[in-house]
Amino acid sequence: MAHLVETMAYVGQTPWHGLGNPLGKRQSIDVWAKQAGMDWDIRETPVRYMTRGNDVLGEIMSFPEQKVLFRSDTNTPLSVVSNRYQVVQPREILEFYRDLTKVSGFELETAGVLKGGKKFWALAKTGQDFALKGNDVTNGYILLATACDGTLATTAQFTSIRVVCNNTLAVALAGGCSAVKVPHNTTFDAQAVKKQLGISVSNWDNFMYSMKTLSERKVKGKEAQNFFLRVFTDQGKPGVGTSNERSMSKTLELFEGRGRGADLDSAKGTAFGLLNAVTEFVDHERKARNTDNRLDSAWFGQGANIKQKALEQALLMAA
Repeated sequence: MAHLVETMAYVGQTPWHGLGNPLGKRQSIDVWAKQAGMDWDIRETPVRYMTRGNDVLGEIMSFPEQKVLFRSDTNTPLSVVSNRYQVVQPREILEFYRDLTKVSGFELETAGVLKGGKKFWALAKTGQDFALKGNDVTNGYILLATACDGTLATTAQFTSIRVVCNNTLAVALAGGCSAVKVPHNTTFDAQAVKKQLGISVSNWDNFMYSMKTLSERKVKGKEAQNFFLRVFTDQGKPGVGTSNERSMSKTLELFEGRGRGADLDSAKGTAFGLLNAVTEFVDHERKARNTDNRLDSAWFGQGANIKQKALEQALLMAA
């Protein structure tokens, strides 16, 4: 699939995924919708089929239990879903941030569409940040995303981005949960999601403390190799596959100095450096069919799972 560059927009520096149309600060939701390729609606129609017998076309019949979702601008089909499916429109993802940007000081930073409209998202800077030794700065964001092809519930999550390398990492919420998820068989209530996220805002302080702890945990001997072995090995399967060996070798190189920001005091020879070697590998180095798929995996798929596993393993080291 070709890059969907025309369906993404961003403010400031080019985002880590390298795609999008540049915008000035504090643009209206209308401008964001147009430039991010989100100025269309999801429409629906019943599933229909045509009967036939003896090579003669028959009548058109309906299948009432399911419906087809399609784009209003191009009529491109998106998916076939149950009649219980509750649609979340692209515009709703952007509208989620309207009061946050007007009242709470949030800034929309990037938004767009993936997979031809089957998945769309927006990312806003919260204004929360922290700096580790060596002026290693990490900023806080809220990511809101949804899909209409059954691959993702409407998901809101706190996300951190390390400035020096643009590595992304989900910030765990209370109870070990990494996101607020609204399944598509229920109505998406933006205010209820914000309220649930609001209860968890204080967890940014806990996340900051955890990162500081990791930056002070020195890595000794073969701890780095063992760390990457645990991250990239499926405990349910014996042995280490060839692809995992390549992943471990690459992340070890990133940790030992080839990674962006690997030479900063916060990362050099520390558990924080181990974690960021994995996040950099997933976000920038891991094999992917194209940049769109890399972004999708890093935020919502296997890449996100790998980063979460790396965070868990790093925190165990520092415990």
